[in-house]
Amino acid sequence: MRLIGTDGTKLYSWELKPGKYVLGRTPTCHFFVPSKTISRKHAEITLDDGVDYCMLTDLESHNGTLVNGEKISSQIRIKSGDRINFGDVEFRLAEDADGSTRTSAPGITRPAEKEPEKSVFLSINEALKPLPSKITDIPELYPTLSELARILVLDQPREAMLEHALSLVAKVVPAERLAVLFTSDDYTEIYPAATLLPGGKDPGHFTLSRTIIGEILTNKNAILIGDAAIDPRFAKQQSIILSELKSAMAVPLFDEGEVLGILYVDTTNPLHHYSDDYLRLLATFGNIIASRIANYQLLSDREEKRVIDAELRRASAIQKSMLTGEVPTLEGYSVQPFLEPSLSVGGDLYDVCVLPDGRLLFLVADVSGKGTGAALLMSNLLASFRTWYTSADFDLLQVVQQVSGQLHRYTPPEMFATLMIGVVDPVSHQISFVNAGHNPPIMRRTDGSIELLEPTGFMIGAFASGDWENKSIKMNTGDLLTIFSDGVTEAENENDIQYSDERLEQFLSGIENTTPEKASRMLVADIMKFTEGAPQSDDITILMIRRD
Repeated sequence: MRLIGTDGTKLYSWELKPGKYVLGRTPTCHFFVPSKTISRKHAEITLDDGVDYCMLTDLESHNGTLVNGEKISSQIRIKSGDRINFGDVEFRLAEDADGSTRTSAPGITRPAEKEPEKSVFLSINEALKPLPSKITDIPELYPTLSELARILVLDQPREAMLEHALSLVAKVVPAERLAVLFTSDDYTEIYPAATLLPGGKDPGHFTLSRTIIGEILTNKNAILIGDAAIDPRFAKQQSIILSELKSAMAVPLFDEGEVLGILYVDTTNPLHHYSDDYLRLLATFGNIIASRIANYQLLSDREEKRVIDAELRRASAIQKSMLTGEVPTLEGYSVQPFLEPSLSVGGDLYDVCVLPDGRLLFLVADVSGKGTGAALLMSNLLASFRTWYTSADFDLLQVVQQVSGQLHRYTPPEMFATLMIGVVDPVSHQISFVNAGHNPPIMRRTDGSIELLEPTGFMIGAFASGDWENKSIKMNTGDLLTIFSDGVTEAENENDIQYSDERLEQFLSGIENTTPEKASRMLVADIMKFTEGAPQSDDITILMIRRD
């Protein structure tokens, strides 16, 4: 088997033999991928001898491992054709180019009868061996190869490139009909992408034997039909190519473990009987054409990524606009929020507002997961809480219970959120709060001592009902309350050491009595200094409130 992928700038193709392999950002890993979204030791792949699958284990990576779009939480089996995302880098498990691991394509049956003498089947590696001298002596060969190589750099549409390539192949290979054919994703249909046909025949009539398809797509063989009329495998088939077929060749357009299409030629001229030398020549032409097709795909993927990046930028702008823009003021108090998502959009949120009764409400939540899914849930969660802000008798417990129940009913079981929500009474200076499984906020007293606001219940959305407790704490003049997400304490440096709760408490205890704005800047700077340029693995959210 072979693991194939790209990070947008480099292609990776690694052969898998029986054994264990670690993929990660550390150069000493078996498979080294220097992407910031990949952890130092991200995942482990195990292949046992004599099996056609691998076992994949995520090594508690920051950004997770997905198989066919689903995040894995335990060791799972992967097989040929599976898409695996390590962070933002996508790979695919494929059959190796030598065909040592073979699986049948859907809807295609491998032929069982003995290969007849008049047909030749070569593996793609065998077909691409150096051309024999009697072929290289063809006068038109080298000018044609030179012209064919130019299509690798010519800026032209794919269809025009394929037609151009077929016209060049026809200069060297005697043929009445030539075609580049593509298949549907499930291999059940085949259609021409470009053709050279006699007499203006309709390309839609261009059909290909399922036996030929099977040899090319399933076994990755180049195939030569020496004389279809006397070959028992093909003589009675009506689907070869149109009618009166005498001899034909077909080679896979092969790139990085994947068959991109088929290059096909045939002749109805009884004087033209192809040899295996011509089959090798056609495979050489097909290799050049396949390289150009793969380049089109890379350009298409790059353009698609550009569109996605633009959409994510718009989504990021919308998400930022949903958060509190101008922080509301409350006499006698100062408030400073900070949020930095690890990706374009994130699952952290904060909110601050003054309720109708004059109390200051604050909220910090961390939605499970990352990326667009977490961002959508974050937006829904924020909107759900805001519907309660105008209530004349705003009650913390009632709001948490209602929003948690809604989150549980309308989202998958793995979607939940930790939450710290509270209200500040500007008269009594009491803070009432509910901590739903969130990191304990830190109250720094004026003498530098620390008090933690421990959880008063579990996370919201995890269960159909819950039991939270409403607690309160007095805030004195000069006290500073810091609410934060786990992106602060779990920020890692290059040595995989976390910033930690202890370091955060020491930092807050050691700073002078200062404004939340200055304290927030100092804390973010300390986190950045600690991580030493290591990639940010999670959203960082900080909300500071000080009684002046």
